[in-house]
Amino acid sequence: MFEEIRFNKIERLPEYVFARVNEIKMAARRAGEDIIDFSMGNPDGPAPKHIIDKLIEAAQKPKNHGYSASKGIYKLRLAICNWYERRYGVALDPETEAVATMGSKEGYVHLVQAITNIGDVAIVPDPTYPIHSYAFILAGGSVHKMELKFNQEYEVDEERFFKDLYKVMHEAFPRPKYLVVNFPHNPSTATVTPEFYKELVNIAKKERFYILSDIAYADLTFDGYKTPSILEVEGAKDVAVESFTLSKSYNMAGWRVGFVVGNKKLVGALQKIKSWIDYGMFTPIQVAATVALNGPQDCVEEIRKKYEKRRDVLIESFKRAGWEIEKPKATMFVWAKIPPKFQQMGSLEFSKKLLTDAKVAVSPGIGFGEGGEGYVRIALIENEKRIRQAARNLKKFLKDEKNG
Repeated sequence: MFEEIRFNKIERLPEYVFARVNEIKMAARRAGEDIIDFSMGNPDGPAPKHIIDKLIEAAQKPKNHGYSASKGIYKLRLAICNWYERRYGVALDPETEAVATMGSKEGYVHLVQAITNIGDVAIVPDPTYPIHSYAFILAGGSVHKMELKFNQEYEVDEERFFKDLYKVMHEAFPRPKYLVVNFPHNPSTATVTPEFYKELVNIAKKERFYILSDIAYADLTFDGYKTPSILEVEGAKDVAVESFTLSKSYNMAGWRVGFVVGNKKLVGALQKIKSWIDYGMFTPIQVAATVALNGPQDCVEEIRKKYEKRRDVLIESFKRAGWEIEKPKATMFVWAKIPPKFQQMGSLEFSKKLLTDAKVAVSPGIGFGEGGEGYVRIALIENEKRIRQAARNLKKFLKDEKNG
C-alpha cells in the first residue's frame, strides 16, 4: 500500500548530477587519496574577527535567545537599506521593501513559493544555478529555459538576450510572469552593464512581468569591473526585487544570512510566508550581520583580493599545464571549456575522469543545464599552493598517453 504513495513534487526533481562526482570524491578520500576540491563554492576562510566578536557578545545576552523576527530585526533591515544607499544610491524602506533571509537561497525559494500560482511560467537563462529553476518546479510552476550567450570575456550578449526574451514572451504559453537574472552569473561568471538593466526594466513594464535579480557575487569583481544593481534604474522597484547574501563577501556561508529588497508586493509576500514558516535567524547572528553591513568594509576588499589572486594563479598555472582558460571578471568561480581532446566525452564523464586520474574535483557543466555542457565550473576555494599542486597533477594527466 505505502509503495503506491507518490510524492509528485519530489519526483519532478531530477537526479542531482553533482552527487555522482561527489560520491567518487568521498570514496577516494575514504581510501586515503588527496583530492584537490574545486567542486563547491564553499568559502574556506573564517568570518572577519569583528563580526565574530559581535556574535559572541550578543550570544551572551539571555534576551537574545528567544524567538526572533521572521522578516529580520529592524536594525538589520535598516543596515540592509543603508548598504544599498551607500553602494548604489538606492533608497529603500526597511519596513516594506526589505526582508532578511536565511541566506539568499532560502529567501529566493520562499519568495517563489509565495508568488507562484500553479502553472505560472518563469524564464530562466541556461545554464543556471539549479535552484533558480527548481524553486518554480517545487512551487507548481514551470520553467522556460533561454540560452545565455556571452563572449570570450564572459560579457553577456545583451542584444541577443533581449531578442530572445521578446521571442519567448510572445511565443510561450501561458505568458511568462517572471524572469530570473543572476549577474555576475553562477556558473558562467558572465557580467552585464548598467544599460542592460535599464532596457530590462523597460521591457518588464511593457510586457508586464516581474524580475527576480540575484547579485550574490556583487562584491567579488576584478580588473576594474563593478557590479550594477537593477534597483539603480528609475522605476525598477515597480517590477523587480534583488537578493544578496553575506556568504561570499564576508565568509559567512554557514551563518546563513541574506536579504531580498525591492518591489513592495513581492517583498510583502515573502514577509508574510516567512511569518508562517519560521521565526527568523538566531538574533545574535542578525546582530553580527548588522555589524558586517554597517562596519568597516576593508575585510570585503581583502576577501576580494584573495579570490583575484587565486584566479590569476589558477589561470596561469593551468595554462602552463596545457589547459587554456579565459579569465573571468567576477565571482569565485572559473567557467572553463573542457580541453579539446576531451570535448566529445562530455562534462560529467570528464569531471569523473579528472577526479579519478588527476585527483582534482570540479563541477560538471551539465549539472547547470544543457547550456552548461562542454564546460566545468572550478571554484576558487583552495589556496594558491593547492592550486599549483592541481596544475602539476593536471599536467601529468594531460600528457598521459592514454588520455591522448
